[in-house]
Amino acid sequence: MMSSSSDIEQIISRLPAEFSSRIYYVALRKLRSKTAAEDVRNETLLRVIQALRAGSLRTPDALPAFVLGIARNVVLEEMRKQNRTDELGDRDFAGEMPEEPVDPAVKRAIASTMDRLKPREQDVLRLTYFDELSKEEISERLGILPDRVRLVKSRALKSFREFYWRVTEAQRK
Repeated sequence: MMSSSSDIEQIISRLPAEFSSRIYYVALRKLRSKTAAEDVRNETLLRVIQALRAGSLRTPDALPAFVLGIARNVVLEEMRKQNRTDELGDRDFAGEMPEEPVDPAVKRAIASTMDRLKPREQDVLRLTYFDELSKEEISERLGILPDRVRLVKSRALKSFREFYWRVTEAQRK
């Protein structure tokens, strides 16, 4: 453990000058984005300062490896975050309108199909797909067991597919 808070504060005051550019270039090499590298640099310095004040550094000689280890972890977190946003298409789904409006005939077929389902099946599908509630939240709201929610949803989807196929077949003829 380090001896005094004055030693720690002295190390903290030298951190940006000694490690800022190293952290930036390590991040830039992996992330290939200047803004992401700057974010990683800032987050790394913040975490190092917090760790130093918490007494996580045992000896001052280990500081370079300590800083580099934290930087690598922050870079990995940033890479995971970028992969998640890439998988989602970097879009904001809240309030997003579809590019092409849904065909009115499809809307009518869905409404007609939903009307043919049992009331509990309708509730489970609406709560799952429109309100985006979890199985546990639906269970609480409807007063049934979570496993029962899964079963009702499965049966409702099977019935929905069958009814929807019949409705759309009738419309095609």
